[in-house]
Amino acid sequence: MKMKKENPLRQLPANMEDCGEIRLHLKELIEDRGVSLTQLSFRAEMQRTQLRNYRDNKIQRLDIDILKRLCYVLDCDLTELVEYVPPKPEDTGNDPAPL
Repeated sequence: MKMKKENPLRQLPANMEDCGEIRLHLKELIEDRGVSLTQLSFRAEMQRTQLRNYRDNKIQRLDIDILKRLCYVLDCDLTELVEYVPPKPEDTGNDPAPL
């Protein structure tokens, strides 16, 4: 008798906020590099309003082209700019999936 293989993927929660969050560390990178938002706007060829939204984590969708520009201009790795913060198990009511 064959045993059914357990699915390693977990189901999405009903509330997407329970999936964790994506944090951008643009503010910290700008401060570390000692550049202004205006300078970064000029070098990355982006509007300051758009950069402010990225800096303040007020965006809904990440744009790969913008992330490439920021990494290039700030001379950083993507993992320095973007971080995934998983939900705490008690926040979701679900046990984390096995690795």
